[in-house]
Amino acid sequence: MSASCALTPSVRTELFSSSSSKRSIFPARICRPRNKCEISRRDFAIRGGIVASGVSVMDTSSASSQSVQGSERLAFKPEGYNFWEWRGHKIHYVVQGEGSPLVLIHGFGASVFHWRYNIPELAKKYKVYALDLLGFGWSDKALIEYDAMVWTDQVIDFMKEVVKEPAVVVGNSLGGFTALSVAVGLPEQVTGVALLNSAGQFAAESRKREEADETVITKFIVKPLKEIFQRVVLGFLFWQAKQPSRIESVLKSVYIDSTNVDDYLVESISKPATDPNAGEVYYRLMTRFLTNQSRYTLDSVLSKMTCPLLLVWGDLDPWVGPAKAEKIKAFYSNSSLVHLQAGHCPHDEVPEAVNKALLDWLSINIASKPASPIVLET
Repeated sequence: MSASCALTPSVRTELFSSSSSKRSIFPARICRPRNKCEISRRDFAIRGGIVASGVSVMDTSSASSQSVQGSERLAFKPEGYNFWEWRGHKIHYVVQGEGSPLVLIHGFGASVFHWRYNIPELAKKYKVYALDLLGFGWSDKALIEYDAMVWTDQVIDFMKEVVKEPAVVVGNSLGGFTALSVAVGLPEQVTGVALLNSAGQFAAESRKREEADETVITKFIVKPLKEIFQRVVLGFLFWQAKQPSRIESVLKSVYIDSTNVDDYLVESISKPATDPNAGEVYYRLMTRFLTNQSRYTLDSVLSKMTCPLLLVWGDLDPWVGPAKAEKIKAFYSNSSLVHLQAGHCPHDEVPEAVNKALLDWLSINIASKPASPIVLET
């Protein structure tokens, strides 16, 4: 899941917030026309804090390339797939297929393995890249000052140095906001963006939350506590968040159909927390990145974007409901919207529906190159 998960319900609503009138149409309904976006902290943090460090690993006993549904699944490699050096840090990525490139960006705390059911299917027609953001998955747990633009810069450089040609960028949750920022920062190379239950706030929402933060976080937590006490509290929260039972519980709360909440998924989120730097990365994300996001808003990004936009939305998401998707669509005219009966991570919960929505939209908006057959790792 945009493994943005794991802690307290009260800390859950901010990064993903927006009113949630629930509307579900399955397998999907495509709507076209309209535009703007959002990124939040508290929820993102503590729930997302589940693995603010994310090295995704799974038990090899569950590493079959077939899912319980019979769909092809990305094979697990204990040693990882490919690595690229960026600013002195090791970045993990997967690449499969041939054709026009797609770049997949995971959510908070997740990794390339969260695209386990999407990569094999999409790679039948496109060249699919999926990378672990710095601080997550199998990428380095760098001890830096984290900022939303760090991941934007990372993906932009990845596209310039590794992809090296025009591509469509697809992102879930935090990865969605990152995808939008990349489209604005590299317009000549991004030919389209697809958002799956994206994080981010519109400016008006961000101001309201800033006031709430002043009251709740700053007034009662940040200001009263010295750094040493913050570390103690966050250290406990991190310890709690990385427990497999806690991870499974949170996952089941955001997967409406919990069939795919399996050992593969739980371990892909819990193992990263064993990295020696995981706790410190979590602390930095919680105290610096997640409490300094008001200047990054959906409207500021969408107002500068020019490429086609696809919104694939799990309408039953308890964190980011369909109202946000409708608001983005109304703000950005060059957009299409697909409603799905799923939670926060539709690409892993209902992968067949998400793959179909992406392929249908790509066939209309993006010309693909002839595809070559791919061989899945076993």
